[in-house]
Amino acid sequence: MVAGKAKPRGGKRAARRIEDYALIGNMRGAALVGRDGSIDWLCLPRFDSPATFAALLGDEENGRWLIAPDSDDVQVTRRYLDGTLILETIFTCGAGRARILDFMALTDDNEPRVVRIVEGLRGRVRMKMDLRFRFDYGRVVPWIRHITGGLSVIAGPDAMELHTPTRLKGEDFTTAASFTVAAGQSVPMVLSWHRSHLHPPRRRSAQALFESTRRRWRLWSGRCTATGEWRDDIKRSAIVLKALTDGATGGIVAAPTTSLPERIGGVRNWDYRYCWLRDATFTLFALIMSGYREEAAAWQRWLTRAVAGEPSKLQIMYGLGGEQRLDEYELPWLDGFGGSKPVRIGNAAFAQRQLDVFGEVIDAFQTSRVHKLKLDDQAWPITLELMSFLQDHWQEPDSGIWEQRGPLRQHTHSRVMAWVAVDRAIKAVERFRLEGPLRRWRHMRAVIHREVCAHGYDAKRNTFLQHYGGKALDASTLLIPLVGFLPPTDKRVIGTVEAIQRELMADGFVLRYPTEKTRDGLPPGEGAFLMCSFWLADNLALLGRYDESRALFERLLDARNDVGLLAEEYDPRAKRQLGNFPQAFSHVGIINTAHNLTKTKGPADRRAKGK
Repeated sequence: MVAGKAKPRGGKRAARRIEDYALIGNMRGAALVGRDGSIDWLCLPRFDSPATFAALLGDEENGRWLIAPDSDDVQVTRRYLDGTLILETIFTCGAGRARILDFMALTDDNEPRVVRIVEGLRGRVRMKMDLRFRFDYGRVVPWIRHITGGLSVIAGPDAMELHTPTRLKGEDFTTAASFTVAAGQSVPMVLSWHRSHLHPPRRRSAQALFESTRRRWRLWSGRCTATGEWRDDIKRSAIVLKALTDGATGGIVAAPTTSLPERIGGVRNWDYRYCWLRDATFTLFALIMSGYREEAAAWQRWLTRAVAGEPSKLQIMYGLGGEQRLDEYELPWLDGFGGSKPVRIGNAAFAQRQLDVFGEVIDAFQTSRVHKLKLDDQAWPITLELMSFLQDHWQEPDSGIWEQRGPLRQHTHSRVMAWVAVDRAIKAVERFRLEGPLRRWRHMRAVIHREVCAHGYDAKRNTFLQHYGGKALDASTLLIPLVGFLPPTDKRVIGTVEAIQRELMADGFVLRYPTEKTRDGLPPGEGAFLMCSFWLADNLALLGRYDESRALFERLLDARNDVGLLAEEYDPRAKRQLGNFPQAFSHVGIINTAHNLTKTKGPADRRAKGK
């Protein structure tokens, strides 16, 4: 079925936006489905596997699976079925209305299957399908042959089967179909992946897979214990976190995509299909507070396995199974999203020294103890080794929380998190009667605290700074009261909050730091980092400025797309999402800030109670 050279097929698609996509996944791999009915990104069998459809970072010739009405006048609405990650896209045109149910099946055999069910709702709608298999990020055109009830696709280690009653036609390296759905009719399609040297998974009916997947998602999401007016928002973000969790290892990827730009046309394009240590404690809180203790425990176990080893080799991120080598390279045949080159696979930041991760790891262990998650017996020995290394190295410069590719510096946030590491180790000994050198650690904690307050703080401007000896602000200093380094009412904390509001706010959202004033090794320019805005909302709530905090939180919720998803960053002027999508850290922010605001008594509440 592969013959001849590919020919251009019509004009280029209209410009896409990151928020035009929705996520489907099975806790192993993931796909992004566009509003136009095209699956433009699909990585199987793992989140970090080479993409089968990579049009997201190129064009149609890099692989995609389009199903849509064969009409020029189509209106689109979409949603997730309640409590699930099953996407419903409804197309309305002059001939009638049809819908596509898109999902990745949840089954006992854990075989990767993408299911698309086209249903007629009203009238008779003519549908078209344009399917282009391209393995290895759009580079490899596979061999395709007809089999009973579908297609077999193979190239190198990868193989797929498509099962559907629809008549399929091959032309110019493309599989096409044209069919009509009338009201009440259904056309199923099931795409499965397997290793080419093994037998394909057994065929399953699309309807049976739908029923099973819907039931499993609803059972899981029904465990959400959140209350209050943002319960539905918390539940939706919890579903996103679950979808970004590797079911085999418990690791949570930062995002299911690579190289979605932090500025359209820019070069700040990174691979986020890995697990970051600094997300650990925030993610634990989000899961625990929402009722998902099993997932929190699995994440904590992943963390313990990943960091085991020589403390000097502690990384900021690891692969899904704890893999340490995440070598970075570029794919020159992909033009990038919106022309944003280069497209990168792997992430060179894995080799950076970032001392804040010691604090995140030890804090996560202590959080697990406090919330009575069962810890591995090696958690405390690992903590002792980490503390021994940190004692001799906490004063060294590093690359900082934002993984800057410029010079190493004495970052204020890194020092604060070194303090957190020591503070949590002390509290573990004091509260849980573990063995540790308390006197030495208490002295170390006091020394770090004095140094940060002396060198990371600008008394004239009454604000903490990005690094010692610098002038730039950094939104990571908003974590100072959130981790307990200083109380929220401390004048230095208040001054920092106010300085960030003055200097790092862009149309109502918070920037990480001024890229045009900071030598971070890259050209300036990026969107507002959404997690920083959640941190500001949390600070405002702690300061009793409830109305401001709530207004900022609602602004963040409004930045979500039509199915409730957030990327890493946001351009408030263009009203466009930026960066990898959807971003686990942004959804962690939704969950934690919603819980914080629910616990906070706002002025309106106090007035209502006569207080």
